[in-house]
Amino acid sequence: MQRIGMVIRVKPEKLEEYKRLHADPWPGVLETLRRVGVRNYSIFHHAGLLFGYLEFHGESWEEAQKQIAADPLTQEWWKLTDPCQEPLPTRQEEEWWARMEQVFLME
Repeated sequence: MQRIGMVIRVKPEKLEEYKRLHADPWPGVLETLRRVGVRNYSIFHHAGLLFGYLEFHGESWEEAQKQIAADPLTQEWWKLTDPCQEPLPTRQEEEWWARMEQVFLME
């Protein structure tokens, strides 16, 4: 299992829309995430930043991301959610959400 933390800005004028979308996410999008091995996915908000945390149960996170991106329903979902977000300038070139380094874990 791999723990993944990521961060992105939320546009202030889009915060309520983003919350509304995630209060009732599309079941097909959630099923795609489950199918590729995503578990315990949470998104938190603080001071204009969204922090995402998930646990990946699979062999290759990179391959899982490709499968998620290839899903037509997920692509439609992103057409609604992406305009609410503003990627950080410090993210890697291939990232939308900036991946975070885990520095502590208590089990």
